[in-house]
Amino acid sequence: MYWYEDEVKHLEKERLKRGHDPEIIFYGSSTIRMWSSLSNDFPKKDIVNLGFGGSTLAACVWFFQRIMVDYQPKALYVYAGDNDLSDGRHPEEVLIFFQQLAVYTANRFGNLPCYFISLKPSPSRWNMAEQFKYTNNLIESEIIKVNKNWTFIDVFKKMLDKSGNPMPELFLEDGLHLNEKGYKLWKEIVNPYLIPQ
Repeated sequence: MYWYEDEVKHLEKERLKRGHDPEIIFYGSSTIRMWSSLSNDFPKKDIVNLGFGGSTLAACVWFFQRIMVDYQPKALYVYAGDNDLSDGRHPEEVLIFFQQLAVYTANRFGNLPCYFISLKPSPSRWNMAEQFKYTNNLIESEIIKVNKNWTFIDVFKKMLDKSGNPMPELFLEDGLHLNEKGYKLWKEIVNPYLIPQ
């Protein structure tokens, strides 16, 4: 996990500069980190972006205690997991990382309202679509059965065209990261779930 160290240290330094607690934390991989319009998209919310580039869900668990220290948010939104699958991990392993994250979150924040944003259907990883769908199903089922303070936000289906393929116009040229249009869609999907209202 050492390759994330510089970005994690940056987040720690930013925390020391911040003189107040944000209402809402967005946490996860580069899809979160690159959501540069986050505060403008939800201007009535006090939001902090704690994404760090290329991170896996495993890394989000690994660094959770360090990154979340001293924060007291009213809600947490998480996006991570597709890098785990791309690295060769299995959907069941990603579920285990989610379970660990849920435990860490409960231990740190109690019954904080938490939201897991589903894995997205990136064109560059469309050859792994079935794994992505299965992972989403595993995590959504886990949330329904066990984690009552978690909510599953499905972005996957809303990013597909009428033929059931990912819409390339939502992505940068790499076919992996979202562009402005992609984040605009995410804003529309996530907005009804924003807490506090």
